[in-house]
Amino acid sequence: MSSNSFSKHHRLLNAGDFQAVFNDAPYRASHPNLLILARPGQGDHARLGLVIAKKHIRKAVQRNRIKRLVREYVRLHQAQLGSIDAVFLARRGLDELENDELQRLLHKQWSRVAKKAAQAHNAEPAP
Repeated sequence: MSSNSFSKHHRLLNAGDFQAVFNDAPYRASHPNLLILARPGQGDHARLGLVIAKKHIRKAVQRNRIKRLVREYVRLHQAQLGSIDAVFLARRGLDELENDELQRLLHKQWSRVAKKAAQAHNAEPAP
């Protein structure tokens, strides 16, 4: 398996993992169509959780498309994201974006999260 795979250890798997991010998310990127919450992770790579509610994205094909694009972005940009635990929440209207628009939006918002995480990491005092 390549280092760019998106295996189980790259995902938030249980309610406790998600709750930890919801309770303490110092890094955020908000947009009318999405919200990304993140916190420093314990591992050496980014872990991702997806919340794509049927309430906001009605069609399963659209929910699956969004999940696929978000996972692909995180998989390809693991090095830039560093060690974070992140939850991606879709909001109403995200399914109306074309793939290229969605990819630009993902790049902009994930870059904001990565920048905030890097600034916080660099600001920590050396042990």
